[in-house]
This record gives sequence, C-alpha cells and structure tokens, in this order.
Amino acid sequence: MSTELKYSIIKTEDQYYKYCDVLEELVFNENVSNEDEIELLTLLIEKWDKENYEAPTSDPIQILKSLMKDHQLKAKDLAEILKLSKGTVSKILNYQTGLSKGTIRILSNYFKLRQEAFNRPYKLKVPTNKEITNAAYKNTKKKIKQTA
Repeated sequence: MSTELKYSIIKTEDQYYKYCDVLEELVFNENVSNEDEIELLTLLIEKWDKENYEAPTSDPIQILKSLMKDHQLKAKDLAEILKLSKGTVSKILNYQTGLSKGTIRILSNYFKLRQEAFNRPYKLKVPTNKEITNAAYKNTKKKIKQTA
C-alpha cells in the first residue's frame, strides 16, 4: 500500500518554481489550516535555495533598496510601513543610521524574508566635520581671556 506524497524534496528548477507559486498562493490566502503546508514548503524551498544559489553578498540596505524597487515602494511608503519619519528612513537608505531590531522585524514580516537578511553587519557613513579635520585639535582646551 503506497501513497504518493503531496510534496517531496525539490529536484528540479521547474519543481522549485511550482512550489514557490503554491507557497505564494497559500500565504496570500491567509488560511490558518494551511500553516503546516506553508512551513513544509518553506523548508523545501529554503533547502533548494541553500544548495543551488549563492548566499547574497548584498548588504541589508542593498537588499532593502532592491525589494523597494521590486515592490514599487518609495521612501515615503517605507516610512509608513516602518512607522518612522521620512528623515529616519532617508538616513537608513543613505547608510547614516543602522537598522534597529524592531525595524528588522517589520521588514522581515512585510517582505516575508528571514530576519538574517537584514541583520548583517554593514558599514555606515560617518559624517565628518569639514571645518576641522584634525580630531586632536577639536578636543584641546582653549584658554579664555578674563576681562575685568
């Protein structure tokens, strides 16, 4: 007595894309009874991804910008999603401030990605004081003349 499994280990790219389509449909239906099926498909797809695609070398901001382009989102849309000011979103997108844990959680949930995609180190641009270039000079004590 043999029964055919509904899903199996992904062996071909066609099967991979078919499972991705099924998963997308299940996720957008938001039916609670499909949770086990969603988890299984997610595991199978992630296994295929690990074995067949290189790990992304993009930093979290590059990934975020790519996702924004794919979803046709602008910075103001992202500000609404993240419940942050447009200025803060601008600083994030311009590498002036890092992603907080809360922001990473929201991005992960919104784009249906693992938090690890956004929770990787990347270099921030530190604003420099263009008037004074010697940091040692900035910290020196200055004598104040007493007028009496």
